Amino acid sequence: DVLVNNAGSPVERTSIEECSVELWNRVLATNLTSAFLITRRAIPHLRASGNGAIVNTLSLSVQTGGANGAGPYAAAKGALQVMTRTLARELAPEVRTNAVMPGVIETRHHEVFSTPERMERYRKETPLGRNGQPDEVAAAIVFLASDAAGFLNGALIDINGGRYLR
Repeated sequence: DVLVNNAGSPVERTSIEECSVELWNRVLATNLTSAFLITRRAIPHLRASGNGAIVNTLSLSVQTGGANGAGPYAAAKGALQVMTRTLARELAPEVRTNAVMPGVIETRHHEVFSTPERMERYRKETPLGRNGQPDEVAAAIVFLASDAAGFLNGALIDINGGRYLR
């Protein structure tokens, strides 16, 4: 059995300094609390399968702090990264918990929260010379959910075309 927590949205851009408590709570509800609630509900079923897998979708903003106005989003995704590692310890050996961390992927998310100029700049900053595609993220998620990743637990796959080599 597999659970993929893939919700993600900055909701709206604002600095942390100017972020209202209401917006902060909406961003956390979308990007963190939803994953917590669904995961908590799924744990008994995943444990019972004896070979469950959870894959959480983080964001490159965990490394960068987010683009201008995406600090609350980055904070929520950073907390989801910590939750991923915590679950990897708490649920093993019955359930493996891993994460993907997409960089700039050409999705509706970036159409709404970015600009064509920024997307072009990201493309130029990426050693592979392009932005990512949704199917590339999906392939990594399928791998982490599969038996081929049976010895991965608490792992993080960066999907950013080398843009942020560590």
